[in-house]
Amino acid sequence: MSKFRPFRYWFYLRVGYQHYFAFVFAAINTMVITYFLAIERVPFLESVFPTFTIYAAFMVGLGIPILGLVGYMHFKKIPAFKSEQEVSVESNPFIYKLPPGHAKLVQYPWQLLLSKLLVKIANGEKISDEDIKKLDKIQKNMETLIEGGYVGVGKGQPFRNPKKD
Repeated sequence: MSKFRPFRYWFYLRVGYQHYFAFVFAAINTMVITYFLAIERVPFLESVFPTFTIYAAFMVGLGIPILGLVGYMHFKKIPAFKSEQEVSVESNPFIYKLPPGHAKLVQYPWQLLLSKLLVKIANGEKISDEDIKKLDKIQKNMETLIEGGYVGVGKGQPFRNPKKD
């Protein structure tokens, strides 16, 4: 992986803008526009909300519970989130193959080696020195993970191809 990762930066930019800037900006913008273009021009509403502060407090007090309910419904009551996840699963390459990292370098190699060793034992074959060396390597990787270390590509480590190790 190169140090210049434009798509990664582009993703961070979009998430920061979408979740933090645009959300707050859009809420404030909506309240300002509705108050100064609608409420100030309707005498009845102006008597209910004589100042922008009262209107903003009312909208926040009413809006947060309503929007929380809408968010809950989005995840739990209507099929919108399920559809979003179906699209994500269809486009995620790691749904149908092993993700890089501990699963590919430790977990599944260990399970594969263990199953091969069990077949050898069941067939009455002797476990070879090469099998024991492979098992030792996987056990060292497991110990590294248990101690909080990295295997393969880790934070602050350059990418390395596990097939060359």
